[in-house]
Amino acid sequence: MKLKAFVVGLGLLCSFSSFAATELRYGVEAEYPPFESRNSSGELEGFDIELGNAICAAASLKCSWVETSFDALIPGLVAKKFDAINSAMNITEQRRQSIDFTQPIYRIPSQLVGKTGSVVDATPEGLKGKTIGVLQGSIQETYAKEHWEKQGVTVVSYKDQNMAWGDLLNGRIDASLVMSAAGQAGFLSKPQGKGFGFIGKPVSDDTILGSGIGYGLRKGDEATKKQLDAAIDKVRADGTIDKLAKKYFPGIDVSVK
Repeated sequence: MKLKAFVVGLGLLCSFSSFAATELRYGVEAEYPPFESRNSSGELEGFDIELGNAICAAASLKCSWVETSFDALIPGLVAKKFDAINSAMNITEQRRQSIDFTQPIYRIPSQLVGKTGSVVDATPEGLKGKTIGVLQGSIQETYAKEHWEKQGVTVVSYKDQNMAWGDLLNGRIDASLVMSAAGQAGFLSKPQGKGFGFIGKPVSDDTILGSGIGYGLRKGDEATKKQLDAAIDKVRADGTIDKLAKKYFPGIDVSVK
């Protein structure tokens, strides 16, 4: 009887494992268009949303979305509130200390957005006496604190990027460091972006800014990594990534070098 109960229990466990492998919960911070946001109907939309659904289809997974603030994504993943971070998160060595990642999927440069003529350049000298807004928990925050704040530039962190845009409009900050696609679609292309523009060239520091954007995974979750990496290969090969990039990031090369 004990052996029979063990076999039955093992069968149920295998059945559950098989069922669990068919579903994937994405963690997302839905305040960062054109990557992820909610439309007027309250539905999630954006590059990462469409790409995430395409990757789930390629992997034969049923997907769901769990929303949280950007700086709570890694703690939420570790706490098993969701299975993968899909929220324009760059792969960096600092983040690899806490979580694993899929292969890089795409890459977006980071650039300053400010009022035309208000800031000279994206350098400590050009930003002297200025206040720069960044998204809390982002690589842009890490970059600004490392390269600019230590040189006397004031850096202010925000829970979501929309708060930074609001303070930029109100003159509380002089510029905001964001991924260029987010700056263009989330601010510059809107009526409120009139009189504002990109300042200087994209910033560079591969150690901080990372090797590209991928999906964050819990340490040691090799099964999910293998499944998602294979699906990423499929959507890259069939042109889905390029097609979505042209839709959401026209004129921006998102390929991983």
